[in-house]
Amino acid sequence: MPEPAPPDPPVQRWPVPAALDGERVDRALALITGLSRREVNAVLDEGRVVIGRRAVGSHSRRVHTGEHLEVRGVLEASGPPPLLADPTVAFGIVHSDEAVVVVDKPAGLVVHPGHGPHRPTLVQGLLARFPDLAAMAVGASSERPGIVHRLDKGTSGLLVVARSPEGRDDLIAQLARREVKREYLALVFGHVDSDAGLIDAPLRRSDTDPSRIRVQIGGRPARTRYEVLDRFDHPVPSTLVRCRLETGRTHQIRVHLASIGHPVAGDDRYGGGARRGWPDLGPERPFLHAAALGFRHPSSGQACHFEAPLHDDLMNVLRQIGGVGSGLAGRV
Repeated sequence: MPEPAPPDPPVQRWPVPAALDGERVDRALALITGLSRREVNAVLDEGRVVIGRRAVGSHSRRVHTGEHLEVRGVLEASGPPPLLADPTVAFGIVHSDEAVVVVDKPAGLVVHPGHGPHRPTLVQGLLARFPDLAAMAVGASSERPGIVHRLDKGTSGLLVVARSPEGRDDLIAQLARREVKREYLALVFGHVDSDAGLIDAPLRRSDTDPSRIRVQIGGRPARTRYEVLDRFDHPVPSTLVRCRLETGRTHQIRVHLASIGHPVAGDDRYGGGARRGWPDLGPERPFLHAAALGFRHPSSGQACHFEAPLHDDLMNVLRQIGGVGSGLAGRV
């Protein structure tokens, strides 16, 4: 008798969520499955990733909402070590209830573990104060339980953390629909001419340095609205602006402001560092603060709004350039 045909390999299938629309397939698959980028690259190289019945041949292929990612065969992930709660991580809690936590993150604190050197993260501090978040540390969220958006290491201010999978999905959907209100305060070099404006410029990662973002035709859509709060002349011309995100791309505000010739003060990566003539006033990080956050509560549906004042290092800079004491302090 002929040998029976071997069984078909198992197939796993996921719809592309709106939050990953336009992402590279390798990054999207890593986020969905929890695999490392090295493990995802191996699966792609083996021709086991399929979209629309065709094997994906390029790691940089973009995925879109409405498509489905299929992986043929068994996925084997080495998996990251379990996250350990760290009660020594310091951060502010603006609000907490059974569904969400609103955090005031200090500058210098990384939100969640990444590929860089090991350091304490906000997630580990959250696990110490809210142990129930550990139940969400599975799969693609193993290193990011409850995290629905991020702030750069050097950026201070507000972000919301979900305490349940349902709350996380609801907040991610609000972000995808651009319903979450996020406002930032930034001090930039030079006098911004217009009192208000919109920067509409697509962004993508640099081909030569993936840690840098640049404006480029064909990149992901990105829109930042800004409003001038005050202009200063000494020690060098500068402008305090309020920015509102209409999209939430990596480094969006920093790259957008630099693209119009007004990099954020203290931002060495995008041209706002000491070489611009900024004296030793601080801050020792980009002058960028997430000052206001608004969203619809995932459980009650009520509108929520939170504000966080500038942190001391940024207020100290404003004092030195004459931005405090003239009525401005009440506006920031």
